[in-house]
Amino acid sequence: MSYLSAPGRVVALVAILIGSAAAPARAAEALATFAGGCFWSLEAAFDKLPGVLETTTGYTGGQDDAPTYERVTSGGTGHLEAVRVRYDPEKLTYETLLVTFWHSINPVDRQGQFCDVGPSYTTAIFTHSAEQKRLAEESRTFLEQLKFRRPLATDILDAKRFYPAESEHQDFARQHPQTYARYRRQCGTDLGLAAIWGR
Repeated sequence: MSYLSAPGRVVALVAILIGSAAAPARAAEALATFAGGCFWSLEAAFDKLPGVLETTTGYTGGQDDAPTYERVTSGGTGHLEAVRVRYDPEKLTYETLLVTFWHSINPVDRQGQFCDVGPSYTTAIFTHSAEQKRLAEESRTFLEQLKFRRPLATDILDAKRFYPAESEHQDFARQHPQTYARYRRQCGTDLGLAAIWGR
């Protein structure tokens, strides 16, 4: 019996030649987590992107295992207000999420974001893989060197346990559009972003 007449050996040879007998399936969904000041605003920004399956506001990065809005915003828990994004990587790239994140914040403010001041309103990218970390670090370096010409205030950290926020903080911009628009106007968010990003 020749080598090529043995079906099992043919399959093995093909696998060696092309690297695999079958291409690995891509993940149907992926997670990304960002902290960018008020989680209402960051959630609203991500909700506009085609390919986003779900956004959840919450708390992450700290040591408190039972965070609440009051405890987090009063300081001392170590948590940041954050948004977890579940998305379809076939329709939306992590790079697009990064661009949306950067354009939604003031990345040089170490005290918070616009009218929201305090440690829970500082910015960070929480990465879920080595590839996310690489892309996040490259994007930060690009902005530091070519736009801001100084170190940014946004940390890049490994993802930690994420605690969903209370129900009244979920999907706030869509559930309460007038209240959200008033908050954003009083906070000066759009004027601030226009001054930073030229839009």
